[in-house]
Amino acid sequence: MKDLFGKALLDYYLDSDSEDLVTATNISEDDVLPVSYLFRDYADMPKIEQEALKLCEGKILDVGCGSGSHSLFLQNKGEDVKAIDISPLAIKVAQLRGIKKTEVISVFELKETFDTILLLMNGTGIFQEMKQLPKSLQHLKSLLNPGGKILLDSSDIIYMYEDEDGGIWIDTNSGYYGELEYFLSYKGEEELPMKWLYLDFNTLKKACKKVGLKCELVSEGEHFDYLAKLTLS
Repeated sequence: MKDLFGKALLDYYLDSDSEDLVTATNISEDDVLPVSYLFRDYADMPKIEQEALKLCEGKILDVGCGSGSHSLFLQNKGEDVKAIDISPLAIKVAQLRGIKKTEVISVFELKETFDTILLLMNGTGIFQEMKQLPKSLQHLKSLLNPGGKILLDSSDIIYMYEDEDGGIWIDTNSGYYGELEYFLSYKGEEELPMKWLYLDFNTLKKACKKVGLKCELVSEGEHFDYLAKLTLS
């Protein structure tokens, strides 16, 4: 990948001719993502994120940390947090912001164990496809210490298939409706497309049960989003 996401973060942090990111999916048109939003303080975070951060304890892993806003908040509280991302430039920004423990790595390559694993900003996206969900959950489970928990958020995007009359139009031959192709561009340059998974809560809960994880609904947001807590069953 070109790491355009990380480049946008670094440009913004260094105040170096920064522009907003442009995102899209195979079922939605271009949308502007202000890079400033990725540097938000706790007070500006959605309530679901705030609640997740309040539940973090022990040895914490922040998966897909981006600019490190969640990790920075936890570190400033005195928590033991490690921030990881597959974007080298994102990790560079996190380090420049003062986060002490960082690593450029996929969570699926990790072997360390933690008391809290945090996956926010549609944390289920990293599973990419339904067929990868069982194996991915099994791996996350292996990273938990006894009594540990996984905190993740996602959205039920069924509303995106609703027509003007309230009917739902889904091609049942195309797989689960939350499997999307995600596109990102920065300064006119396009990143390689990636698969991104949105999961409704009931589907997540059923998948967790199959791999020996208990899935609890912690809270629901204002736009079909939710926060879930996964623990060893």
